[in-house]
Amino acid sequence: METASALASFLRARRELVKPADVGLPDSDRRRVEGLRREEVAMLAGISAEYYLRLEQGRDHQPSDQVLEGLARALQLDDDAATYLRELARPQRRRQRRSVPDRCDPAVQTLIDGWPVTAAFVANRNMTILASNRVARTLSRFFTPGENILRAAFLEPELRTLYRDWEMLTTRMVPFLRAVLGAEPPDQELLELIGELSVASQRFRTLWARHDVKHRSSGPSGFYHPQVGPLDLHYTILHLPEQRQILVTYHAEPGSPSEESLRLLGSPMS
Repeated sequence: METASALASFLRARRELVKPADVGLPDSDRRRVEGLRREEVAMLAGISAEYYLRLEQGRDHQPSDQVLEGLARALQLDDDAATYLRELARPQRRRQRRSVPDRCDPAVQTLIDGWPVTAAFVANRNMTILASNRVARTLSRFFTPGENILRAAFLEPELRTLYRDWEMLTTRMVPFLRAVLGAEPPDQELLELIGELSVASQRFRTLWARHDVKHRSSGPSGFYHPQVGPLDLHYTILHLPEQRQILVTYHAEPGSPSEESLRLLGSPMS
């Protein structure tokens, strides 16, 4: 993915998501475009319409900091999306592409194996699970090493039943993936997965086209397990930067029925 093309795609997608009323502009039934017109974005950003057109067509990929600030303001980008915009416009010099690690540090495996009431798994930047503990594997077979949690979330009906908040989950996952990738292009494996999901899942296709970017690393998550019933859990995502991996955990409030359910799932008899 070339820098100018990635920046242009992001600008087009985000422009279509801003409603005129959101920025104090009149709306009418005669509008032919979704969201803002190019000249409206240019006006709000304080740049010429001709220059903005060059950016959106990928013919200019070196906007100044002032221009980027204006674009972030005009497109109503939050901090994560504004940072992503700057990364697209100011990519680090390309280094030799690093392979995506396919192994988990044994010390991390030992750590999560010692958590009797916390489900935990480690995934690489392609969202393939590399390691998990007993609680996680009992919570879902898709938390087993070798499974891809992104593919499962969008294509496996079982995940729609497991996650009581499936729509919220998928709304979080795609912006998180973009945030993890930043301006670094996906490798071939991830490109193929994105292509597969874009064809097979209307929801993924819609969410991916929005170009949302969000580092949301914690929050509530509701489950329904066929053996123990409903679970009210809290997820936390920890980054392992040296390994370019993430550690995902699900835990319950101490002393709650959900914690006891996790304890049952983690017991050798489950």
